[in-house]
Amino acid sequence: MSHNPPKTKKIPQSLVTHKHERIDNYYWLKDRENPEVISYLEAENAYTKEVLKGTEADQKILFDEMKSRIKEDDSSVPYFTRGYWYYSRYETGKEYAILCRKKMSLDAAEEIMIDENLEAEKHPYYEIVSYAISSDNTTLAFAEDISGRRQYQIRFRNLNTGEFLPNLIKGAGSDLAWHNEGDHLFYCEKEKETLRPHKIYKYQISNENTSLIFEEIDEKYACGVSLSKDSKYIIIGSHSSLTTEFRLANAATQSEFKVVLPREEGHEYYPELDGDKLFIKSNKNAENFKLVSCNISDCAEENWETIQEHSLDVYIEDFEVFSNYVVIQEKENGLSRIKCVERTSGNIRTVPPREETYTLYIGTNPELEQDHLRIGYSSMTTPNSVIDIDFTTFAETIKKQQVVLGDFDSDNYASERIWANARDGVKVPVSLVYKKDLFKKNGQNPILIYAYGSYGSTIDPYFSSVRLSLLNRGFVFAIAHIRGGEYLGRQWYDNGKLLKKQNTFNDFIDCTLHLVEQGYAAKEKVYAMGGSAGGLLMGVIANDRPDLWKGIVSQVPFVDVVTTMLDDSIPLTTGEYDEWGNPDNKTYYDYMLSYSPYDQITSQHYPAMLVTSGLHDSQVQYWEPTKYIAKIREFSTGNTPKLLHTNMDAGHGGASGRFEALKEIALEYAFIFWLNGTKIK
Repeated sequence: MSHNPPKTKKIPQSLVTHKHERIDNYYWLKDRENPEVISYLEAENAYTKEVLKGTEADQKILFDEMKSRIKEDDSSVPYFTRGYWYYSRYETGKEYAILCRKKMSLDAAEEIMIDENLEAEKHPYYEIVSYAISSDNTTLAFAEDISGRRQYQIRFRNLNTGEFLPNLIKGAGSDLAWHNEGDHLFYCEKEKETLRPHKIYKYQISNENTSLIFEEIDEKYACGVSLSKDSKYIIIGSHSSLTTEFRLANAATQSEFKVVLPREEGHEYYPELDGDKLFIKSNKNAENFKLVSCNISDCAEENWETIQEHSLDVYIEDFEVFSNYVVIQEKENGLSRIKCVERTSGNIRTVPPREETYTLYIGTNPELEQDHLRIGYSSMTTPNSVIDIDFTTFAETIKKQQVVLGDFDSDNYASERIWANARDGVKVPVSLVYKKDLFKKNGQNPILIYAYGSYGSTIDPYFSSVRLSLLNRGFVFAIAHIRGGEYLGRQWYDNGKLLKKQNTFNDFIDCTLHLVEQGYAAKEKVYAMGGSAGGLLMGVIANDRPDLWKGIVSQVPFVDVVTTMLDDSIPLTTGEYDEWGNPDNKTYYDYMLSYSPYDQITSQHYPAMLVTSGLHDSQVQYWEPTKYIAKIREFSTGNTPKLLHTNMDAGHGGASGRFEALKEIALEYAFIFWLNGTKIK
């Protein structure tokens, strides 16, 4: 390469734990107030821009074609609750949504609750993360992010007059729950340094009085607040990675909050209400969860009535309560299904599967008395669809399918699910999509493999119009459903965390080898992508098998595992001991150290890399990817490019706005096409 990457000084920092010393030469980069750090980030951005200068025209083409597939003047499917139809819509050329409602009828005059575009003009980053309407339908409370760091502020608007109220709550979480007295809002406060949601307050708008209602003192737990579906109860929830606890209070009175079931280590339960009837999803002696009901006055386990028993083969993902039905979203062998259970008779009807691999979920259903169930559906070849199912006839009505402009025809693409053999004998599912006329199972195709593999988060096979830019140029796209997610149930998660975390990384490598061996991909044209904890995955596979990848895109990667997990001042750290382990325990320290990407960088030939970061990221601090790329360059033999791009105005989720975010994807795709020698036309 003719360009020289920016050089940064090395200041050895000794880090000693359990009498074991690590030397971190780039530790100083974590001081965001140091002008030298900012200058270095800007130099890295300039270097990346210089190296990829020849792709700028390609980035523009990719951005334009991604944008051209989006119906700009679009709107969501309206839903009805408490006398109003609510929806959001976009206008041509606008980055942000306009939140709207209509009273009683969709033919009524539109009321614009808030135009995000107008608010976004005031900030380099802007996002409305949640909103709630008071019980009398007159006041809008909304939580907004103006930095990208997930430190929200709550504002209010009078929906009758359109006036923004002077009230302002800073340092808040996204949870908003109105007391049935329309002047009181329950909200959550975040700790200033760790950003852990730890206190619930009741705020009175008229006099700005704030009352502390609940404080979560255990640092491993975060708390939140919500309003029950029937609007009769305020619900306070506390949760760690493995344990939950909930409290209820009548939303119409000043009654005290009462614990549903006391926290018990390892017991996760999730309540829903219909009047005095409580429905609970619980993993008590049921690792894949069971569904039960009881009276709210006595929730003890001996009073539970079973709605759905636990099964080792069926994982209960979610459920929704209606006046006459309980709807269960479950997963068997990796495929979701939705069942409607009639509450009086127990009769069950099931939404049938449509394709070999797909995404299916319960949609927005705000009313107990609804006569229909709203679901969401997509696959890697079928655009996102909103479907209403009549509870009486079980007839389906497609309310909307995502419009993909241009010459898109789903029949031109094929999706399939295959099973790769992991080294320990376990079979790992992989979902694939490709363009039929450009694909042959002959070992000649370029492939981009994506995975996450942590926190039990399941990446189901979903549709992406952006992804068409890859498929239309001959790429195969694959999602590896590796251990650490819950694609195959809770055991799938348990076998990819803590002291079994290496399974996550091995699975991804073994899936890649299988795809090459079976002819889906050319061994010299394999690319990998992952973000956040999926960026940890990218870091490990680069260390363990650098020879497998032509290039890696690592988005906001969690790569300095040991140092981060030893620092309990960093957001999320203490709450994640159940995921990674507590390194104050030497067993976990040693195990984390064995795979931590930053610590395990060695002198070897690393593949080309594009690493992205956000200066205001609260999930993965910017210094992790920054230090990582500096150390990779120091140790890597050969001259493959190692690039860092930091968004100086954003956080973990990247740029705000529906089009600005496409520019970051266009950069990542252009990088991959550049490495692959793919011509952009």
